[in-house]
Amino acid sequence: MTVARLVLATHNPHKVRELREILAPVVPGLAAQDVVGAADVGAEPPREDGVTFAENALIKARALAAVTGLPAVADDSGLCVDVLGGAPGIFSARWSGHHGDDVANLVLLLAQLADVPDEHRGAGFTCAAALVTPDGFEHVETGVLRGRLERAPRGEGGFGYDPVLVPDAQPARAAGRLLTCAELTPEEKNAISHRGSAFRALAPTVAARL
Repeated sequence: MTVARLVLATHNPHKVRELREILAPVVPGLAAQDVVGAADVGAEPPREDGVTFAENALIKARALAAVTGLPAVADDSGLCVDVLGGAPGIFSARWSGHHGDDVANLVLLLAQLADVPDEHRGAGFTCAAALVTPDGFEHVETGVLRGRLERAPRGEGGFGYDPVLVPDAQPARAAGRLLTCAELTPEEKNAISHRGSAFRALAPTVAARL
């Protein structure tokens, strides 16, 4: 019977697969069954009451490491708007008051920024990725995707605030037309995303601890 070597604090199988793909080049012999999600081990999410992305990522990773006895990886992310002093930040998923209501969150944010001129609509996605091992080792890496906010959503891909953030880094195929994160292919988005950057930065430390 194969035993998992690493658990990721998510119930989303797509995120588990993404972490496997990021780790594969730096962890020789890593097999699909070596990396599992919280759902695979029956772990419930803890209360996230930190005041930073890093604190919330660590809360999730610590809880998972304690329950499973395995090295645990967790992330926390959100949108930080310059003129809002970094908000919504850690409250991104519940900015409108209802957790996970992407449409309501987006409508409220755009209304709050309606009078903000284009030159002051800078913003960025931030992600903190944390590794916690059962022996108490902890490490956090951060990734950022900078861009500016559109006045109306564009694109059918992605989720959350993706339809309104135009990343500074644009794919070659854009050819002068600025694409939102929701208009990028999954591969294009992963190559520049805050989450991908944070996990790629964390991968060598994960590899060293496995």
